[in-house]
Amino acid sequence: MANQQATTASNGKEGARGERSNNAPPMLDLTSDNITPNTIRINSQGDDERLIYLMSRLVTHLHDFARETRLSTDEWMAALNFLVKCGQISSDVRHEFILLSDVLGLSLLVDSINHPKPPSSTEGSLLGPFHTHDAPALASGENMSDDPQGEPLLALCTVKDTQGNPIPGVKIDIWETDSSGHYDVQHADRGGVASGRGVMVSDSEGRFRFRAIRPVSYPIPDDGPVGKLLRLLGRHCWRPAHMHFTFEKEGWDRLVTALYIRGDPYENSDAVFGVKRSLVVDLDRVDAETARKYGDDVEEGMWLLRYDFVLVSEREAQELRDRNAIDALAKLGLTHLKLVDHLPVPQVD
Repeated sequence: MANQQATTASNGKEGARGERSNNAPPMLDLTSDNITPNTIRINSQGDDERLIYLMSRLVTHLHDFARETRLSTDEWMAALNFLVKCGQISSDVRHEFILLSDVLGLSLLVDSINHPKPPSSTEGSLLGPFHTHDAPALASGENMSDDPQGEPLLALCTVKDTQGNPIPGVKIDIWETDSSGHYDVQHADRGGVASGRGVMVSDSEGRFRFRAIRPVSYPIPDDGPVGKLLRLLGRHCWRPAHMHFTFEKEGWDRLVTALYIRGDPYENSDAVFGVKRSLVVDLDRVDAETARKYGDDVEEGMWLLRYDFVLVSEREAQELRDRNAIDALAKLGLTHLKLVDHLPVPQVD
């Protein structure tokens, strides 16, 4: 009787007001062998083809993982409790699930799939869990750091297209830690005043410049469930010295990236897999001529960062993304799929 009641409750599709229809596929006697196709069937009643496909593949891989590993009840419950703790420690300025995605390499994979870069463009990296939307606007040459202990740095950069033409009017979001290796939001006394971050716009020649401090190595937050996981895996929690950037302008593919300082001890073992060779840079020193050119706030001998960022148009990125998707699906033998809005969904005959 219990099984019959459960089956009856599972039949039907819930409408917008909670009513239930009777057109859901009938459920079978569920076992470890047939639970997967039945779950997929009951999840496939909506109108969103992409969502149906995503849920189908998610259920398939999750169930296969459980079968392959012979997942124990204790392990399953430990995983659920781990996710609960990730949610409990998260806040408006700390996103533990992004951190988890980062340390599993998923963040980099998703960015690489969605924002493919031709060889002539700047590669992407990780957004990270400490990006905010309250960074102050910076005028050209302004200082975004109020850390007196940091080593002063001047950044002279450009934004261009793949043909070398400057791109004016690009919104550039920049952020880094202070000299102690902490982002401003990690300090309890931040009080809503942002530091170590700012937003700029490229000029008519695609140029932008600002002052900051030399980036330093730092550990990702290891006082939560992700940190505990890394310790269990025998992994360190350190990131090499870097500075974050995002670039946005209508008609151009959004670029999320970072520049990493060459020679950092964690350059080859970044805890979140963000480093790419093309993003590793050397710092110079400001010479007397450069100091005179950029005014009293720039001193000879301070650190100098020069970099030319190259953006890809939205059209170019979409075309490359589609080609990559078709090639990847073919290699996986998934020939029954089609692309809708640049995303694969099942091809229905």
